[in-house]
Amino acid sequence: MRVSKHPAHRFLIDTVQLYRNIPSEHKKGDSEVRLESRCDGNVNHKGSNGRQCRPSTEIELGDVKNPKSALPGEVEKGNFEKADFEKAIELTGYGRFHYFLLMVCGFVSTSEEMDVISMSFILPSAQCDLHLSTHTKGWLNSIIFIGMMVGAYAWGSVADSLGRKKVLIVISFMNAVCIVASSFTQSYELFMLFRFLNGAALGGSGPVIWSYFAEFQPKQKRGSMLSFMAAFWTLGNLFVASLAWLIIPSGIGYHSPTFLFNSWRIFLLLCSVPSFLVAGLLCFLPESPKFLLTQGHSDQAMEIFQHIYATNTGNRPEDYPVKELIMDESFDPVKRELSLKQSTTERWKSMLSDIVANSQQLFMPPILRFTIISITINFTFHIGYYGLMMWFPELFHRFDEFSTAHPGLEASVCDVTRFVVTNGTHSAHSACDDSIQGSVFMESLITVASAVPSNIIAVLGMDHLGRKFFLVFSTFTSGLCAVGMFFVYNKRNNLIVNAVFSSVISCGNAALDCLITEIFPTHLRATGVAVSMVAARLGGIIGNIVIATLLDVYCPAPTFIVAALLIGGGLLCLFLPNTTREPLS
Repeated sequence: MRVSKHPAHRFLIDTVQLYRNIPSEHKKGDSEVRLESRCDGNVNHKGSNGRQCRPSTEIELGDVKNPKSALPGEVEKGNFEKADFEKAIELTGYGRFHYFLLMVCGFVSTSEEMDVISMSFILPSAQCDLHLSTHTKGWLNSIIFIGMMVGAYAWGSVADSLGRKKVLIVISFMNAVCIVASSFTQSYELFMLFRFLNGAALGGSGPVIWSYFAEFQPKQKRGSMLSFMAAFWTLGNLFVASLAWLIIPSGIGYHSPTFLFNSWRIFLLLCSVPSFLVAGLLCFLPESPKFLLTQGHSDQAMEIFQHIYATNTGNRPEDYPVKELIMDESFDPVKRELSLKQSTTERWKSMLSDIVANSQQLFMPPILRFTIISITINFTFHIGYYGLMMWFPELFHRFDEFSTAHPGLEASVCDVTRFVVTNGTHSAHSACDDSIQGSVFMESLITVASAVPSNIIAVLGMDHLGRKFFLVFSTFTSGLCAVGMFFVYNKRNNLIVNAVFSSVISCGNAALDCLITEIFPTHLRATGVAVSMVAARLGGIIGNIVIATLLDVYCPAPTFIVAALLIGGGLLCLFLPNTTREPLS
């Protein structure tokens, strides 16, 4: 059959072809058309009401909806009646809600880092009050990581069963109370106990806050925003270094024969304030909608999406274009029905069985490979990160002590350490001296401030260059810096190497947090991150104990051990999947 070349006929035929290509969900009511048969080149159609329609060449143009007619960025009505999590969070827009979320979650990370790093500033000041040696300093640095190792798994598993928000509020308040209690203790043993409990609370903060924050982010912005939140760790370092410089050398406090509340204790007390603040601010945030979908609470998740949409756009919640949410694939409706019929005791037993089941899934294929690699990377990375970072103020103090005794004389880290141990404040015959020069705190502040530019680069480049690039670059460069510490011979060179190390390793910390948060599926995310954090805390423990043991006995060993572990562990990330701009599983 010869096709007419008349322009009107050609236009009508093109219109029919366009209509046939429209997805079925756009064809509503009487305009829904179904192909019935072909005969002699003509197309016969039947409407949804059963009546015979006109041939294709006489179809009314008003019955056809052009999917390209909407303006750019405009959601066509009916296009997103039903959506999964990724589409639903994308359609809420990005604005005030997410920035408030970033502020609160960021300050959770800030308070966590302040509590961990604060001990590095306390050690030189508390050595007389608590009768500390290099060995006991190492254990005091490590006890918080032991607590974090215990708390990470427990809190992470509970968060995958009960929810993120409730757990975060409880652990933030518990953390603040433990810090206050430790500031008033007068003995080494009690101080160790409260630092352990402090660590048990902090252990839940890391894995849960990262899971919680990530589950509000659209995939296009997740990497940059997780990097932005990682920058709050640097902010915590800056806060604690500035506060230590302001408070500890001042000598303020209360002294009596039975009770001592001196400047380092006041400093520790002030470090608890951010934890109290975030515990209150978290009450104004909703539960993770991604978590709610895994639990079958689609109505609650919808209310949260509508709230986010209204906050970001200023429109009414009812104007949110999604009307129905697709349940998460991990949701089991049968299990949900059974849980509703259970008593409180049975629900607690069910939660414990879920915790055990989640843990087992992490060590079964296909998740097993991700779990092993993430554990190894976190272990090696944090031996370097906390193993050296926690000792920087102590090293600055030792260099300052050596330069005071030997003006103008250059010496390596090992020479300085040998002097301090044999003839200085750490020698057996020396009277205890806890006075610290202000330059020690200034150098510490410079070291942590050097991480600010690298965090900005991570925020801007994480979604472009990728997590693996930043992690490999960071671990390789920081490993070289660890080796370089063996070759410094004065305070200035020591400061430069330490500052570069702090800068590049904080950049890698942001990449590692992004990568580990994204590789685990939602129903295992908090537990998976928690298990990785357990390895990280174990790395912090071993790093501090090894450095404390070897620094005074065999000085060159710590720097080379740290270098090898950082470089080797960082390369393992190449065996993990690419998660940059990918949907959360």
